[in-house]
Amino acid sequence: MAGAVSALFLLDIKGRVLVWRDYRGDVSAKQAERFFTKLIEKDGDAQSQDPVVYDNGVSYLFIQHSNVYLMTASRQNCNAASLLFFLHRVVDVFKHYFEELEEESLRDNFVVVYELLDEMMDFGYPQYTEANILSEFIKTDAYRMEVTQRPPMAVTNAVSWRSEGIQYKKNEVFLDVVEHVNILVNSNGQIIRSDVVGALKMRTYLSGMPECKLGLNDRILLEAQGRSTKGKAIDLDDIKFHQCVRLARFENDRTISFIPPDGSFDLMTYRLNTQVKPLIWVEAQVERHSRSRVEILVKARSQFKERSTATNVEIELPVSSDASNPDVRTSMGSASYVPEDEALIWKIRSFPGGKEYMLRAEFTLPSITAEEATPERKAPIRVKFEIPYFTVSGIQVRYLKIIEKSGYHALPWVRYITMAGSTGGHHLPLAQWHMTRSGPIRPTQPMRF
Repeated sequence: MAGAVSALFLLDIKGRVLVWRDYRGDVSAKQAERFFTKLIEKDGDAQSQDPVVYDNGVSYLFIQHSNVYLMTASRQNCNAASLLFFLHRVVDVFKHYFEELEEESLRDNFVVVYELLDEMMDFGYPQYTEANILSEFIKTDAYRMEVTQRPPMAVTNAVSWRSEGIQYKKNEVFLDVVEHVNILVNSNGQIIRSDVVGALKMRTYLSGMPECKLGLNDRILLEAQGRSTKGKAIDLDDIKFHQCVRLARFENDRTISFIPPDGSFDLMTYRLNTQVKPLIWVEAQVERHSRSRVEILVKARSQFKERSTATNVEIELPVSSDASNPDVRTSMGSASYVPEDEALIWKIRSFPGGKEYMLRAEFTLPSITAEEATPERKAPIRVKFEIPYFTVSGIQVRYLKIIEKSGYHALPWVRYITMAGSTGGHHLPLAQWHMTRSGPIRPTQPMRF
């Protein structure tokens, strides 16, 4: 980091300082409170502001969590991205100790808060932000001063994310390869955006200080080893590793080598900007038979191989706000009308590959409007699903080796799952429908899948 933090502040929703830790003595609490109060009064909401603000020779960086703002102030040229990341890590540590980070939890735990701030930052430089390690010598019930305990080995060791002396009767590793698919399709059925966001999530229950090595079907690695890459290798982009991974070794020979933390963590995340067809394709037509009756016909088709099966499929269809008296029939699954959400929810517990199912629904429309009235805007069609034992990218775990000096045998478990993306993934939105009496109604705005 280029520069050091002068002070760290925890403020309430009105910008008043609750707790602050002065590290360098060149920014006062009154100065920071005056700045932040002025910022809120000027814009009404600090969240609408950029998280980095320069004022009167001081750089302020802040984030909000619940009803609390966390802010650093510095007179030096600091790495803004590193400090924002540090603030988010501070939130994680406080949540580990207090369950929820709120103004009330801070007021109830002043002693612990100050102890944590002293350990997580020293003279303006971030130090230890692993909650599991901090909790070994800073206890949540430490409301009164206690005799200072000897810090765990992880604090003085290069492996700050794992303590020594961990023991399990059964040594196991669970690795989940989870992919979220996000696709944007326009009203003509053309894919205009497609990406896959993946994560390798691990749960480790290993004794001692094990060394793990993970091999993937990475095209660059396989080509460097002189192996064939036809049809089974992938190109990983935008990779982000947990701090336990040895980056120098990965950059040198693409080997993922690490000493894992104890418990659950995300080993790696990645993004693939590849052209992916929607795994579940939904077509919807709306036909008005009279001024007061409308019929919706929906076809859902799975576009993946027959050996895979989607589970917990949920298709949310927008319905007019004044619709009533639903009469719904489905060829598979069940459907229910949710008037408070202005939606029809179609649930299919199991959706095998290569299958097509239909839904037909009729609604009564008591409101009579002119045919030339402004068309009503509709929410998108949203599709949620999970496909176990399947990945869109084709990523494969070639091996997972666990080596520990005691020589014990560990059991690695690997599973794969593909899910609808959090931004829509297999959401199939219809942006707008025109209601006419001439037949099927087609969206005129882009459709997001």
